[in-house]
Amino acid sequence: MELAKRKMSVGEFAERVGITPANVAVPKNGRAKAVRFSTLDAMCRVLGCQAGDLLEWVDDDAAGNGTDDS
Repeated sequence: MELAKRKMSVGEFAERVGITPANVAVPKNGRAKAVRFSTLDAMCRVLGCQAGDLLEWVDDDAAGNGTDDS
């Protein structure tokens, strides 16, 4: 998320999305394990983008973070 390009502060973005500024940092820093569809929808509406512009799929096994479910 490049808020600076949109001349939007983290606080303004958080307010418009309906989340706290602290929770903006979680997906921004790549630490989110899950996101509600309603939050993702609000983020896309505020930023004028598609969900794929904000999300990246990473194979946990390839990253060495997979779990053994057997």
